[in-house]
Amino acid sequence: MSESGYRDYFKVLGVERNANSNDIKRAFRELARKYHPDVNPGDSTAEERFKEVNEAYEVLSDPEKRRRYEQFGQYWKQTGSSDGFDIDFGRYGNFDEFINDLLGRFTGSRGVSGFSGASGFPRSSSDSPLNLDAEINLKVSFAEAFHGTERLLAVNEERVQVSIPGGVKKGSKLRLKGKGNLQPGTGRRGDLYLKLDVQSHSVWRLDGDQLSADLPVSLDELALGGTVTAMTPDGEAELSIPAGTPPGRSLRLKGKGWPLTNGRGDLILTVKIQLPNEWSTEELRLLGELKRVRRHDLRKSWIEEARL
Repeated sequence: MSESGYRDYFKVLGVERNANSNDIKRAFRELARKYHPDVNPGDSTAEERFKEVNEAYEVLSDPEKRRRYEQFGQYWKQTGSSDGFDIDFGRYGNFDEFINDLLGRFTGSRGVSGFSGASGFPRSSSDSPLNLDAEINLKVSFAEAFHGTERLLAVNEERVQVSIPGGVKKGSKLRLKGKGNLQPGTGRRGDLYLKLDVQSHSVWRLDGDQLSADLPVSLDELALGGTVTAMTPDGEAELSIPAGTPPGRSLRLKGKGWPLTNGRGDLILTVKIQLPNEWSTEELRLLGELKRVRRHDLRKSWIEEARL
């Protein structure tokens, strides 16, 4: 503002006199971007307009300066001290650095440029360094975690290709160097950490490094034993069931489990009796014959032990 005249800062920013801080900040961002010297090289009119916009924002964004301005009009500076206004455009790498630094200067809080979905970060102070690292959660399917996959992520305004190796687990972290938060005015950039959230599967279970599942079997397969076709994450495999295997016993397939740094773990399959929804006439006849010839009372010892 000139020393001899009065400038309506509300009109400069194009806001009503009852505009709140958010309205003022929004108007400032739009006008500052429009008239910034980098956008209008060599345009002296745009540069003067840019300085007017910054001057207006400096006053209206400061509650005390705004109070004095609204109360005393063109004489508001005479009622208190002014910090002055000076901009060194050369110290900023791009417009966003300038805007974030300027907003921090006027509002009294210098932070980092935000990363969508990131957690909070400590602010800089005289005795602690600014932490520019960021962390976000990334969901991946069970199959993606097992086989590995590629993801294209939107990081701030940048598209980043991420390679997720096979064998990651829930809580695993991947580091993207130099893709974190940006410190205004310096160009310093932190790292971005992706915390993986592996989705559960209807068949496979992962406990630590151990991959396991239930294996449906029939009554005769447990009693008589034999070779059955089982499923593994790599496809079908043959599994031998010893005769007389009790329900609930676990069988191991070596090298068919979860990918590890030194190879593959084992796959544990727990046998579970699967009864058919319907029995054929012949099956029912044979079950009747089994009932007739059965020699052992399977519940006798259980009844004795359960008696109180």
